[in-house]
Amino acid sequence: MGSRNINIWKSVDWVTVVLYALLVFAGWISIYAASYDFDHASIFDYAERSGKQLLWIGLAFVMAFMILMVEARVYETYAYLIYVILIVLLAATIFLAPDIKGSHSWLKLGPVSLQPAEFAKFATSLALARLFSTYNFVLTKPANFIRAVIIIVLPILLIMMQKETGSALVYTALVFVLYREGMSGMVLFGGFCAVLYFVVGLKYSDVMWGASSLGETIVLIFILLVMAGMVLVSCRNLYVFRNLFIGYAIIAIGCYVTTLFGVPVHGVYVGLAAVLLTSLYLLLLYLQSRISKWLVIISFALASVIFLFSVNYVFNDILEYHQRMRIEVALGMKEDLRGAGYNVNQSKIAIGSGGFWGKGFLNGTQTKLKYVPEQDTDFIFCTIGEEEGFWGSAIVLILFAALIFRVIVLSERQRTSFGRVYAYCVASILFFHVGINVGMVIGLCPVIGIPLPFFSYGGSSLWGFTILLFVLLSIDARRSDHY
Repeated sequence: MGSRNINIWKSVDWVTVVLYALLVFAGWISIYAASYDFDHASIFDYAERSGKQLLWIGLAFVMAFMILMVEARVYETYAYLIYVILIVLLAATIFLAPDIKGSHSWLKLGPVSLQPAEFAKFATSLALARLFSTYNFVLTKPANFIRAVIIIVLPILLIMMQKETGSALVYTALVFVLYREGMSGMVLFGGFCAVLYFVVGLKYSDVMWGASSLGETIVLIFILLVMAGMVLVSCRNLYVFRNLFIGYAIIAIGCYVTTLFGVPVHGVYVGLAAVLLTSLYLLLLYLQSRISKWLVIISFALASVIFLFSVNYVFNDILEYHQRMRIEVALGMKEDLRGAGYNVNQSKIAIGSGGFWGKGFLNGTQTKLKYVPEQDTDFIFCTIGEEEGFWGSAIVLILFAALIFRVIVLSERQRTSFGRVYAYCVASILFFHVGINVGMVIGLCPVIGIPLPFFSYGGSSLWGFTILLFVLLSIDARRSDHY
């Protein structure tokens, strides 16, 4: 084991380690700036958050060292066991965790509080990688696909039961791993369409166009265009594509002529009729040719229509009040600068005031006067933007991009499906966290409360990401071993 561990240090990807260390150090400095107290100015003061974070960082480095010392085959052998342990812990958290701001997601262990959802990310990644490494595993088989989905969905459901929607949504990033391993691109396209339908249908739901909702009308037009596009791209049938557009043009001209005579046109009814007629036309083509792609297009269209008319129900009856307000603020439907939109508005003020060069380290007025809530946790990026300006923010984002790109490089050089799938899980989770957190801080995404990796204050987040990353480095360092 001694000589083996020496070889490991030669095989570790030091580029990733250096990027990790730079991000952790920058995060520590940012936490000090965000929580700076004139009465306790020392960065090493353990009574302050910067001092406590230094302790978490020291323990994270110890964890990283211990993880690298463990044989990589251990992670594959005990992947399912680790996953089951974390699933049980997530379930227990629902009942054992105290109520903190409406959620039950933190377990108190003496003076320390831990969030199991942060550690479940690496456990879920291990289980997914272990499943894909099964002999003769093919994702396109329905049974295998269902097993993969169950591994991802189970922690999502348990975390949502803890009232931590933001943390639960992180696990949806693993769908990119499924796509990399052979899942149809139609699933990703369907997800994109669902987000588009939700945003457009909701944002313009109260805007009337003639006798119907503008949001629903726009979405129905988009569904028709998607059906025509799928005919062209998937079926490669120019004849049917041409017929559809001729039909759509006739319907559009008919609606226009009708309005000239002062007769109101109900866009939703017209759109539904057009979707129905298009589906019947494609069904006729299927009966003639027995080509299943026609049925796929019909199913996609019908599912889209059902989803469209369920948006209002989900938004009004399923989501909680604070979630609805955050979405409405993010979509510009409401301002609420003293309520749900307060954090984002103050964050944008802080980032905007930093300009290109920033106000200087420890000179951020928004930060020092505590205008931005959670400024050393979920909203820590606004501290960087205010004090270091555009250039500092850009450097941080470049470091994150370099780390994610490096993880993808590591994934492509793995010699086993286990290592490759786990690496893509790491890349997907990091990408989701960085993209959503930064988007949230600058007002592009709803506030869902997820930390910025290696920057946000807290031991659970730092340790969770450290374990996630260094398990990959351990696997990569031993990729030449045939296990």
